[in-house]
Amino acid sequence: MSHNQLVHKRILVIATVGSIFLSVVALRLVQVQAVEADSISKRASNELMRTSTLLAPRGIITDVNGVELARSVAAVNVVVDQTMILDPQKTAEITSPVLGIPVDKLVPMLTGSLRYRIIAKNVRPAVWIDLQSVLTSYNTEVMKTKGGLAQRIVGFFSERGYIREYPTGKLSASLVGFINDAGAGASGVESSLNTTLTGINGEYIYSNGAGTIIPGSATVRTEAKAGTSVQLTIDRDIQWVAQDAISKAVKKSGARSGTVIVMDPKTGAILAQASAPTFDPNIRKTRTLEAIRTPAVQDVYEPGSTGKVITAAAALEEGDITPTTVWTIPYSMKVNGTVFKDHEKHATERLTTAGVLAVSSNTGAIQIGEKMSNSTLYSYLTKFGIGQSTGSHLPGESAGILRPVSDWSGTTAPTVAFGQGYSVTALQATSVYATIANDGVRVTPTVVAGTTDSSGHFSTATFQKSERVISAANAQKIRLMLESVVSDNGTAPAAAIPGYRVAGKTGTAMRYSDLTHKYSGYTASFIGFAPADAPKYVVSVVIQDPKGLHWGGALGGPVFKTVMSFVLQSKHIPPTEPLKSPIPLTEASLKKQAALAPKKVVVTP
Repeated sequence: MSHNQLVHKRILVIATVGSIFLSVVALRLVQVQAVEADSISKRASNELMRTSTLLAPRGIITDVNGVELARSVAAVNVVVDQTMILDPQKTAEITSPVLGIPVDKLVPMLTGSLRYRIIAKNVRPAVWIDLQSVLTSYNTEVMKTKGGLAQRIVGFFSERGYIREYPTGKLSASLVGFINDAGAGASGVESSLNTTLTGINGEYIYSNGAGTIIPGSATVRTEAKAGTSVQLTIDRDIQWVAQDAISKAVKKSGARSGTVIVMDPKTGAILAQASAPTFDPNIRKTRTLEAIRTPAVQDVYEPGSTGKVITAAAALEEGDITPTTVWTIPYSMKVNGTVFKDHEKHATERLTTAGVLAVSSNTGAIQIGEKMSNSTLYSYLTKFGIGQSTGSHLPGESAGILRPVSDWSGTTAPTVAFGQGYSVTALQATSVYATIANDGVRVTPTVVAGTTDSSGHFSTATFQKSERVISAANAQKIRLMLESVVSDNGTAPAAAIPGYRVAGKTGTAMRYSDLTHKYSGYTASFIGFAPADAPKYVVSVVIQDPKGLHWGGALGGPVFKTVMSFVLQSKHIPPTEPLKSPIPLTEASLKKQAALAPKKVVVTP
């Protein structure tokens, strides 16, 4: 074969191969464009798409007037894809000032193979904006240099989040509570109503380009549903006065703690629940285990003389006594081998039942209790709510301590009669007096007025119950007797409010220590209501372990007066006429009253 023929043959072969190649390319192009275009597009799209959680805001907690006590404020979670961080050290140095995270702590967070790592949780949106600005400026500069594309910092993403704020700070901290780092309620109403307040997260998808969300690519797949908001019965202004008053009293007396509760006896609504010391839920370091407790329902104590009202009410309801029954009251008396005494030494007296309550006689209360069987006295304690939860739905609520009658010793009944030998919470004790104020009907205490769902529909709370404990007539008699307590002859003249009839009872009980298993220190208390003739509100004051002066009337009385005076004024309760004929406190005054009573004239035909 000649040289020319060989060249020609090679040209034909090359042409043929080229033709075949072009045909293959053409066929593949047709396949890609016409046959596989949709699947390839979807695969490319899937490689660019990302899915992220659309966090739902937690429900708002407000007071009864709509003042926000807890709210969720928009925030951002800063997230990184560690596989896209080419130079963790340099990246940390650039972003550290904006994120507020030291470089040495930031580098490990940027290093690794995790596609999702939160490096800053719940920061202000402004932080994310500043971070984007810093990265954009840096990337723009490096792009001007040779190899700048490889030096860019990418891989930072943002997620919508929320910060929980407590606008009123310490004001209602123990009641409202706070949430933990996982966003769940950790104490207070935040904990007890966590399920109600928690929203339902949604989901969104977005396109990922060069380590950031492509603008306009985000699409919501599932909308987030905000949590249900809760309206409390608390009145912020009354809460403030109560908080201020108890804080000052605890500080002045050197007490371990103190609690004030304001309640509407007819509805069970709690207008204020303040405790001291307290904490600021916005400041993490103040959230100590002791501070975050809800002492109104978690701390139990022996009520002391405030418990005598149960003994008197029970005997009155059973028909064993009257307000003017006269008793011989010694300073001390022995019962089943144990000597019981009054709080101050005195000569033997002749007092009425009203007088026994007015001077808070232990020996008098024991005698009243002896009019009933142990089972009867126990039954009235349970009817008043002792030894059982109040149903307030507050977290960690204690039922108190009330031993069954079968476990009572020979000295239990006399001890119980004057308010020791069993334990209550401040809310239980308040409920007892609310029952007397509400004509003998016990209503479940509550801090929840209602809820508002994500669509704005408000539902009134309806889980309260009521139960008659004593008759309305006997409740009125108890109120009349308790008015004597705040008189000049009673144990709490400091609780009297000019222009209003006030009724209440002092308590000064020895504190039992679970640590030493001995009595040490005192619990000083005063619980009362006003106006006494038609009670509108009940205010209880409990001060634990005061140093020095420890009488309930002296410590609790002034706090009661301050708080109740504000409540009556803020609720526009008109002044009341003074009690014209108080129940006599002694046998002598009873006889004097009888002698002065108009004589009935009998006319004979």
